[in-house]
Amino acid sequence: MSLASFSYIATKERLAGTRWLGVGVLAALHLTAVGILAWTEYDWVGPAIFMLAWAMLNFTFIALLRRPAIAAALSLCLFAAVIMLSQLKFSILWMVINFFDVLIIDSDTAAFLLSIFPDLRIMVLIGVLIVVPVLVLIWRIDPFRMRRSVALLGAAMCSTAITVWALAVPEEPWEQFQGINHVSTFVRSGVTTAYELSTKGWIDFDTVTSDRLRAAANDTCHPSGKPPNIIMVLDEASFDASVLPGIKLPAGYGGHFRSFDGKMRSLLVEGSGGPTWYTEYNVLTGLSARSYGRLSYYVTRIAAGRVERGLPRALHRCGYKTVSLYPAYGAFLSAKKFQETTGVGRFVDSAEMKAKDFAPDSFYFDKALKMIESEQGDQPLFIMVYTMFNHFPWWNVVKPELTPDWRAPGNMPELDEYLRRQSLSASNYADFKQRLAEDFPGKPFLVVRFGDHQPGMAQIIDPSATEEMISQRIMNYDPRYFTTYYAVDGINYTPKDISSALDRLEAPYLPIVVQEAAGLPLDPSFAEQKKILQRCNGLFFQCAGGAEVRRFNRLLIDAGLIKGMVSR
Repeated sequence: MSLASFSYIATKERLAGTRWLGVGVLAALHLTAVGILAWTEYDWVGPAIFMLAWAMLNFTFIALLRRPAIAAALSLCLFAAVIMLSQLKFSILWMVINFFDVLIIDSDTAAFLLSIFPDLRIMVLIGVLIVVPVLVLIWRIDPFRMRRSVALLGAAMCSTAITVWALAVPEEPWEQFQGINHVSTFVRSGVTTAYELSTKGWIDFDTVTSDRLRAAANDTCHPSGKPPNIIMVLDEASFDASVLPGIKLPAGYGGHFRSFDGKMRSLLVEGSGGPTWYTEYNVLTGLSARSYGRLSYYVTRIAAGRVERGLPRALHRCGYKTVSLYPAYGAFLSAKKFQETTGVGRFVDSAEMKAKDFAPDSFYFDKALKMIESEQGDQPLFIMVYTMFNHFPWWNVVKPELTPDWRAPGNMPELDEYLRRQSLSASNYADFKQRLAEDFPGKPFLVVRFGDHQPGMAQIIDPSATEEMISQRIMNYDPRYFTTYYAVDGINYTPKDISSALDRLEAPYLPIVVQEAAGLPLDPSFAEQKKILQRCNGLFFQCAGGAEVRRFNRLLIDAGLIKGMVSR
């Protein structure tokens, strides 16, 4: 046998060995993806979207590079990055990653994560130094090639399937709080966002209106007399449970929901069972989260830096210092940036307050008292106080030592635990009012409390309803599932004008109630909104099929109070 023959055989064996190595590497990469799917994706929609996204990304890289192994390696790197970032985000902010984390660059969240994990930059750098040589090696040993036309067809087919599937079975808002389905949630949220933005934009508004808001640039706020300090209390997950059929209530239940005039008033909110930030958006901006359609779940992130109209801004115009005591990290749903956009001058989050999980309401009331003490001066003060003791879950008895005399009325355990926490909240609030009167004698305080949503026990409204019936009712905004309460109190102060404090009121009108009760003149935007309140008898988004809200949004856009939401 000649030397040439030996050389040919050796070359052939070497190529065959390289080919089998390439097969092994390609198989290992795809099997790793399947393993990640089994580890992170649940139900049936999540895994299906994951596999379609995996195929689409592979085909896309093949169309660019023609090499299946390097395409799989790059796809695996991107999937791994999404999952690790999602798990990191969930460990801090209780939400998995979504498309908005890419669409809206949130510098607050990025800065916050880097402050919590100062070694994150170094870890990323080390990861890059390890991954890049591996990618180069895979590139060199990949023996396969695929036609770009075939890859493009595959990518298009997968993309179409993902779009149809994601729109046919859209993600439920609560899914982002489960800490699973990282890749599929990211992909589905991308499809939903793209669809919403392409069909209606960020927010509902009339394209044209002949009306205009009166310019307020030269208006001066002239309160009738010395304005009171204003405290708004977000009473977490609280509503008057006496409306429930067949419920057993503890003695004395109900007084917590009454105003200074003895009336009990209902507040129609826009979230059921969980999204506090919907009502937060309502009462700080005076606007409707439902105007954002499917994007309403990201309302505070979208509004941050864009919606410059709000109660704190109006109060600042009247000489108020504005403070928010926020019970979570300021990076949660861009809360800090959003509230500062509405006019909050001092934002104090849970890290600064050193708040712990399930702190009783007295913890936050004590922080409010200390803030009032430290900020005393010639300017009146506005403080937004959040309470958290009524927060989900209710299957565990939290801090039973705080209610030693409690006797369960005899409902289902979760409901009795909810009522126990409500009783402690009512007691803590009564103590807070007493402290205000004793610690600041003669100082006037207007206190407006409200429930942000009902507790996430929807079956208690109608025990005979099935899950499907409940879901349908919530989708149709059945008021039974969206009614909480609001109450107006005065300490060393009698509210001036409560004519707008109707027995039933949609949450976006609450800023009007606050300003009028404090004896403050309404700026042109709130004066215009009061006309809607009067025309619609306390309804806002639900009035005239949303026509009033679309018109009002157009007025705010034309007045420059809503920015960057429209391209026309």
